[in-house]
Amino acid sequence: MAGTYLKLVLTMVIWGGTWVAGRYAVQAAPPLAIAVWRFLIAGAALLALVAWRNGGLPRPTRREWGLIAGLGLSGIFLYNLCFLFGLQRLAAGHAALVVALNPVMVTLAAAMFGGERLTRTKIAGSVIALLGCLTVIGHGSPLAALSGEIGIGEVLIVGCAAFWTIYTLIGRRATKTMSALAVTAYSTLVGWALLLLAGLFDRPADLLPAYPSLVWASILYLALLGTTLGFTGFNQSVQRIGAARASIFINLVPVAAVLQGAWLLDERLGLSVLVGGALVLVGVVLTQRTQLELPK
Repeated sequence: MAGTYLKLVLTMVIWGGTWVAGRYAVQAAPPLAIAVWRFLIAGAALLALVAWRNGGLPRPTRREWGLIAGLGLSGIFLYNLCFLFGLQRLAAGHAALVVALNPVMVTLAAAMFGGERLTRTKIAGSVIALLGCLTVIGHGSPLAALSGEIGIGEVLIVGCAAFWTIYTLIGRRATKTMSALAVTAYSTLVGWALLLLAGLFDRPADLLPAYPSLVWASILYLALLGTTLGFTGFNQSVQRIGAARASIFINLVPVAAVLQGAWLLDERLGLSVLVGGALVLVGVVLTQRTQLELPK
């Protein structure tokens, strides 16, 4: 059990590092090109892993392909456009604190569209998390977003949370008939194809792999550690201790991103952003409190 908990902590540290790697990479290379190469490498690695584990590649049905296409569009293509173009404009730790709102948005969407029960605790947690998110994106002023006084970077990162919510809801349906690993591998390749088309339409010359070595190191980190190893490690932990316990550790991701951003990129976040981020994390814990209670 201790080994599983250690693996989860390391996975969260890796996922926190994706914000730092992404932030560094987009300062030195085109964001769309970074995404294309990241998911080409990650998709190939995931397919190889699926084939190795299953003795071949599963053949999705037409319905499953429809869900996979929705996952690739929302969680790979649109999410990563928001992720990388948002990181061009925001510090890694700042952006990670905004997107920490993900679990709350998933909880609310599941209540609205999935019929899940919304308790008073979840409502209170959602309100606190929303207040924290507004504080972060408003740089201390929760009302700044309501008056349009926020930047495009904050809007893009909020878009990350929205598209990840859609991805999560579709993924719940897709994984009822396919393994999570296979779904991720196929949706990664669908998303990569969409990113490639967008890159060829926009500025095809940017796709030529003439990037500095540290940019390639960031791309490999995002592809092999952030996507392939991170997802596999989390999946294995879920199988051993359950989704409820494993999900608790996701709250460490923005914390890891803030610490690594300060260490590696010399980012310094203001007090208002840190206070807002703390409110987001408190709200997330409250919204997940019911499903995160350990067995007695």
